[in-house]
Amino acid sequence: MKLKQYLHSQLAITFFPIFLGLFFITSVIFLVKIAALTSIITLDFFELFTLFSYVIPQIIFFTMPISFFLSLVITLAKLAGEYELTVITSFGLNPIKILKIFVPVTLLLSVMLLVISVGLIPKTKFLTKQFLDKKKTEANFNIKASEFGQKFGDWLIYISEKNDKVYDEVKLFKTEDKKDQFIVSQTAVLDNDKGSLSFKLNDGKAFVIDEKEFNQIDFKSMYINDSIADSKTDIFTNSYEYWKKNIQQNTNIDDLTFFMLTSLFPIISLFLVITFGYFNPRYEKNRAVFYSLISVVLYYVLIKLIGDKILLHALYAIPIFWLAGTYLLYFKTVRKEY
Repeated sequence: MKLKQYLHSQLAITFFPIFLGLFFITSVIFLVKIAALTSIITLDFFELFTLFSYVIPQIIFFTMPISFFLSLVITLAKLAGEYELTVITSFGLNPIKILKIFVPVTLLLSVMLLVISVGLIPKTKFLTKQFLDKKKTEANFNIKASEFGQKFGDWLIYISEKNDKVYDEVKLFKTEDKKDQFIVSQTAVLDNDKGSLSFKLNDGKAFVIDEKEFNQIDFKSMYINDSIADSKTDIFTNSYEYWKKNIQQNTNIDDLTFFMLTSLFPIISLFLVITFGYFNPRYEKNRAVFYSLISVVLYYVLIKLIGDKILLHALYAIPIFWLAGTYLLYFKTVRKEY
């Protein structure tokens, strides 16, 4: 019992710094993507935090399996480097018995990852899409005064001043079918009708230029429309119905296999943990981290290349292949010595 507690404590000491470091780095990447939305729609701090909370399951899913696997290997390698594994082995605990100590927590982690990936991530992605669609139907676009490169639909737009939804000295430009269209207007008012944005341009001129003609139109008022609401309304009841529908329609099957196989990675890689973690510090160098990183890359390449081709068949083919291969590696190396 004390040995089990000791090994678990050593795992915790190694795991949390690695996981928190990867979690922070991945969070920054997702935050940058979320912040990029402010160039399209207006978001306050609370709304940014809401969007970030929706991607937390994805961050955990991408960081947890790698962090846990590396932590297990590093924990055993550290104990081996300090000759503690040698002492533990001398008391009759061979690598398999030590491995059994980590099986329950590893199995629990894989189950949790399955719940997060197959259960929570589809729901949070739906909530994110729903949230953004709602923002698009409520808010006006974040068009800033005296700034180039902004777009309204297919039009490039430039404004001199902005007062709420009223814009002064508006200039619009678009190239379509080898025709250049240019519009200038004294004022414009932005109207949002359930996601259908429209500019009402007042007192302006429109120019249409092609290779042969130059046309000018003077107007008192003109409307330019841009539908930003998603016309396709998705319905999400629960994750089971979501995946059942996708399997029936043969869509997003590669996502399902990727989620499930990534979730199973910690539990089906335990033979690699003792293979890389066990070494004799007197005769061998500690290459546990190097070998572990190669294994992680190899596994992810495997599930992407093969999983995307054989789809649902990968759910049994890849785990069987991976378990057989890792056990053979363990049998040829560590089992002979211990």
